[in-house]
Amino acid sequence: MSKPIDVPQADERIVLEELQVELVPLEDLPRFQSLLRRHHYLGGIKPVGQRLYYVAAWRGQWLALLVFCAAAKHLRHREKWIGWTEAQRRARLGLVANNARFLVLPHCHYPNLATRVMSLCLARLAGDWQARYGHPVWVAESFVDTQLFQGTAYKASGWTQLGSTQGYGRCQQDYYVKHDRPKALFVKELKKKARRSLCVEHLPAALAAVVESKVPPRPTLRAGELRSLRAHFAAVPDFRGRVEKYPLSSALAMVACAHLCGAPRGHRDLKAFARRFTQAQLCALGVRREAKTGRYPSPSKATFGRVLCAVDPLRLEEALLEWQRQVRGAAPQEDLLAADGKALRHAQGAQVVTLIHPASQYYRGSQLVETKSNEIPAVRQLLERVEAAGCLVGIDALHTQRDTARQIVQEAGADFLLTVKANQKELRQTLAQRLPTPEQFFSPSPAPAAPLGADRAGEKPGPD
Repeated sequence: MSKPIDVPQADERIVLEELQVELVPLEDLPRFQSLLRRHHYLGGIKPVGQRLYYVAAWRGQWLALLVFCAAAKHLRHREKWIGWTEAQRRARLGLVANNARFLVLPHCHYPNLATRVMSLCLARLAGDWQARYGHPVWVAESFVDTQLFQGTAYKASGWTQLGSTQGYGRCQQDYYVKHDRPKALFVKELKKKARRSLCVEHLPAALAAVVESKVPPRPTLRAGELRSLRAHFAAVPDFRGRVEKYPLSSALAMVACAHLCGAPRGHRDLKAFARRFTQAQLCALGVRREAKTGRYPSPSKATFGRVLCAVDPLRLEEALLEWQRQVRGAAPQEDLLAADGKALRHAQGAQVVTLIHPASQYYRGSQLVETKSNEIPAVRQLLERVEAAGCLVGIDALHTQRDTARQIVQEAGADFLLTVKANQKELRQTLAQRLPTPEQFFSPSPAPAAPLGADRAGEKPGPD
């Protein structure tokens, strides 16, 4: 329990001068939380995510406690004050910290102590956050219950009062309860022109890699867009005899949405992504409501696994191509068409060959490589069903085969661009005899630019 400070009233300035604010050691956290539970009107706190615990002490005696943690997700007055877009808010909210607890312990209240504690804490907050989490914080926020306090310490420390909250508290992911105790919102820039820095088009690369890359992708499509997306997959036949909660078109639309939002698409990743859909989005996707709770559930990892393993791949490909034609128009004609094989992540070593137009990244189709086989027959199967007439088909050296070249020219009506390596000695010798040396077509390094008016032989400029 905190004891009264044994300092004469006239020497309170000594306390302020010698006051120190430090991070709370791990072994002192139980004591820290115990004091919050006993003396703070909100009790203890168990913040999720990034957080720092501070204690203000004089000659080893604790006088005040502070907790900074992750910022509130949505605050109307804060978003207007900063001026950032919704996408910037989601990606850069880690640069804002919330002062969730500020407690001056009993028997330690006297003029200027709270202001001094806050000033010392804010002076080191950004540096401590950088040391602990690899990035600073640029803005601090806090809430004050105006039915109990006036926020004097925040006002005296240079914080700005923006307005009041609407008096709702979040109880579940998408469920809020009105508590009729709106709080005043205070904010403070910890960096010069912090608001402007939060609104720039691109953060510094090193900072973006630490802050923005760690923000999990979330579904941003609106209800109408999700309904349209689902409609594209309605033609894919459902392999299940009975559908309970998730029609096939709904699950496929979720996977497509994850692709559009840049989310990983392993089964576990898809489950985590699907949990970020709102109730309105799940309704638009055609998910069926649970009878007991009346809520729309999100699919499990096993559900995505069953769907992606059992869906008809050719019918799914037809739906994807039709969706692409509607969004991007018809496929490019007489353009380079490249085939490339990749090992699938989260697929136990499975490989797939994909045919695309490299310049426009226009997708033309995919073929799974059969077990104990290679890409050669997979590419030939792919070329059988893709319209490639007039295109130049480029494939790597593995496919430099007579049958593949014949299929490209005679059956597909296209031209080929095949690589010949040193292990194909006879073909390489034949090409060396019948074709000019590659140096005539591909110079190893660009020639220096000639002076203005000089010819290719390097002669001096002559008269006009």
